[in-house]
Amino acid sequence: MNLSLLILIPLLTAIAILFCKGLKQVRVVALLGAVIQLFAAFFLLYAYSNERAAGNTSQMLFQDAYIWFKALKIDYHVGVDGISIAMILLTSFVVLAGILVSWRQERMSKEFFFLLILLSLGAYGFFISLDLFMLFFFLEIAVIPKFLLIGIWGSGKKEYSAMKLALMLMGGSALVFVGLLGLYFNSTFGGTTTFDLLQIAQMHIPVEVQKIFFPFIFIGFGIFGALFPFHTWVPDGHSSAPTAASMFLAGISMKLGGYGCLRVATYLMPEAAHYYSPVIIVLATIAIIYGAFATMMQKDLKYINAYSSVSHCGFVLLGIGMLTQTSINGAVMQMVSHGLMTALFFAAIGMIYDRTHTRMTVQLGGLLKIMPFISTVFVLAGLCSLGLPGLSGFVAEATVFMGSWQNADTLYRVATILSCASIVVTAVYILRAVGQAIMGPVNNTQYLSLPDAAWNEKIAATILVIGIVVIGIAPFLLSDLITPSTQTIIEHTFNNISFK
Repeated sequence: MNLSLLILIPLLTAIAILFCKGLKQVRVVALLGAVIQLFAAFFLLYAYSNERAAGNTSQMLFQDAYIWFKALKIDYHVGVDGISIAMILLTSFVVLAGILVSWRQERMSKEFFFLLILLSLGAYGFFISLDLFMLFFFLEIAVIPKFLLIGIWGSGKKEYSAMKLALMLMGGSALVFVGLLGLYFNSTFGGTTTFDLLQIAQMHIPVEVQKIFFPFIFIGFGIFGALFPFHTWVPDGHSSAPTAASMFLAGISMKLGGYGCLRVATYLMPEAAHYYSPVIIVLATIAIIYGAFATMMQKDLKYINAYSSVSHCGFVLLGIGMLTQTSINGAVMQMVSHGLMTALFFAAIGMIYDRTHTRMTVQLGGLLKIMPFISTVFVLAGLCSLGLPGLSGFVAEATVFMGSWQNADTLYRVATILSCASIVVTAVYILRAVGQAIMGPVNNTQYLSLPDAAWNEKIAATILVIGIVVIGIAPFLLSDLITPSTQTIIEHTFNNISFK
């Protein structure tokens, strides 16, 4: 399969949107583009599975490379493995759900849908990039649309939130760029420096160089993934963003950070990854516990989900920092699970807010009687968040815990226990939010006439629920896809270690 189609499809869709006349055409073109993206993602999965079944053991499949800027050895180099495909599938699910949830967007609809599609283009390009400069290029493409979506279509302190998000993410990008330049100037392949990820992986970057540049790349990507204490853009950004933008931010954009921490920082600088592992574990554990307790203090549904995302993304970094294959498997599964779950949660919150014009739990109540479908979706997202067996959240978090416990060191065991304990706190704030907003008597009689979910909202929610349930009931589908790739990463990490 030609991976460039994953970039070409959203690019052509975005261009077509600019030439649309009228809201109806914009909606249809955006939806058609999102559906084609989903089919392309599943076709890629089918082609990838066939290649593996046929005995193709190459680390990256469907590679394609062209010279982009010869003077600096920058190439257009793409390829995928199981982890990349999992992220691509996640992106296609969230993109389609986000378009459907935004179906009634009338204010500057052409520009709104154009920016949503542009976000997906950046994500696809990032996940298939095998050239570090190209990877950085697509990372930056995904930043500007977030700023505009929040600043123009957001609510509350939208200008402040948009500026804070843009500045912090651009700061993270600057750190990443410094780290990538460090790798570039300290890697020589065939007599020339290179940005090629696979070529750099074949080299042995000096330990001293790894120790210097690993923090730049890991912290830079970590800012995108809500690494403590650089997580503060998350609550403000999510609370002010329109529903679809919140879905994209939490469901896709935050996964760019986790993917970068694993694919670039950990894979290319294995000795530094082991050296800084205790620091990563401590920061991840703080994020998990702090995020959970901070969520308990929130009354706004969006803030509840935003702070919850800080905690749940901590599990991703915890799994990566533990450096066992099981924990890294769990980290990737958590990225997929959290992407689906938090997108569903924000979709449900957006549906509730559109009807009641409030996100405060104390002002809601009894919604299950009025809006049974939306309320059921909200409860399912909450149950997935607290790790109910049968849903994806349980599978992902349990895998992270099992992999983390494989480290016998006291610090790692304590971090695992504390992270497990956070589940109790998660159950408290989720069940309390469900009890206050969904259950009980109707607090406002004006809510009695509110409509339940429309057809587009039902389809969007159903798409995300299917993903959550399938992973929860048949986790081997995702595990079998990503395990060969995580095994390659962990073997490379330990085979290139001169100290422990």
